[in-house]
Amino acid sequence: MKGVLRRLTWGLADQAVTSMVSFVVGIVVARSLGAVEFGAFSLAWVTYGVVVNISRGLATDPLAVRFSGVPRPVWRKAVASSTGMAIAVGLILGAICVAVGAVLGGRTGAAFIALGIVLPGLMLQDSWRFAFFASGQGGKAFIADMTWALALVPLLYLASHDASVTRFVLAWGAAGVFAALVSGLQAGVLPRLFRAFDWLRKHRDLGLRYLAENLTISGAYQFKMYGLGALAGVAAVGTVRGAEMMLGPFFIVLSGIGLVAVPEAARVLRRRHKALPLFCLLLGGAQAAAALAWGLALLIVLPDGWGHALLGEVWLTASALLLPATLSVMFASFYTGAAAGLRALGVARRSLRAQLFASAAYLIGGVGGAAIGGALGSSWGAAGATFVGAIVWWWYFGVGIRERWAELAPGESPAEVPADVPAEVPAEGAGLQGLPEMRSR
Repeated sequence: MKGVLRRLTWGLADQAVTSMVSFVVGIVVARSLGAVEFGAFSLAWVTYGVVVNISRGLATDPLAVRFSGVPRPVWRKAVASSTGMAIAVGLILGAICVAVGAVLGGRTGAAFIALGIVLPGLMLQDSWRFAFFASGQGGKAFIADMTWALALVPLLYLASHDASVTRFVLAWGAAGVFAALVSGLQAGVLPRLFRAFDWLRKHRDLGLRYLAENLTISGAYQFKMYGLGALAGVAAVGTVRGAEMMLGPFFIVLSGIGLVAVPEAARVLRRRHKALPLFCLLLGGAQAAAALAWGLALLIVLPDGWGHALLGEVWLTASALLLPATLSVMFASFYTGAAAGLRALGVARRSLRAQLFASAAYLIGGVGGAAIGGALGSSWGAAGATFVGAIVWWWYFGVGIRERWAELAPGESPAEVPADVPAEVPAEGAGLQGLPEMRSR
């Protein structure tokens, strides 16, 4: 129990820093630029989320599945390759962002060009963070993210003097790159870019599945925002993002628990596998209750003047979206328990199917709602779709449990029956020794 609390504490502390960074950056940009430019910044922000999930699917997810709890020399070699993979993703997609920005032009194009410049360093920092948690070194991830937060203070100050979307994206990215350098010094590992292809080849069975799953997570959100912008204008994107930002402090809890949810579920699976369904139900239920409590506090307690002080002119329209945004987060929080259980079971095909259904519903609900009622319609459509997604995830979790239980010999634990792991993986790096962390938008 002490070990679980220690790992959870580091997860919450680290996520508190990263969520606060996101919250403060969003507040500063919203107040400095107004709704239209904040909408352009938000489009770059959600694109960053897509790239992060591509990097995690190909780099850190396989690392967490196959190299958690292994001897340190084995972990170091694996991390050198996985961080190289993350840099490669950043370089390739960063170049694409620059090209897209040049074609788009204007404020949105400028945001994409700036994002493309900083993506390689941001992907490296994200890979360090998840590598530290996979090896039980959450304190090092916390130090790195504190470095990011402290570096942002002078950079955001400089950017706000001649405010533009380009300056803010570069300031945020430069602080992340500096944190990546600090992380590398802490790990004592040099990323090996030339090993990226070899890493992809060895772990393509999990990497490609998790890539597809991660893309549906971030892709559905991104295309919902793109559809909202096309149907209701860029300012509507800023409105939706503003409402989401008010729930930002709760994401500290949600994402902090997510950092340790799958590894803890895997530990429950190894020690007492029949307790896994109850563990996942409690995990999801507690997070959903916390999300609802936070949202109700915003709706009932938060003075209107405070909201305006935080978001400026964006608050005028974002305040109407707090209720559907709260429900959306509550339903998503509930299905994180099922998602953690499916990952712990190692049945990637089931988690992929669940995510495909849930993401399709989210995209249809969000864009369909935008066509009917703009930003408000999109928020309610997304909330309804997330409720459907929760049902789908828990149904697939039940299917996954029945499948894995049926594979067991008498007295055997599910953790002793590796799933989705090829024979070529070394024994000390295979099996369910820790799995990918939960995603947060």
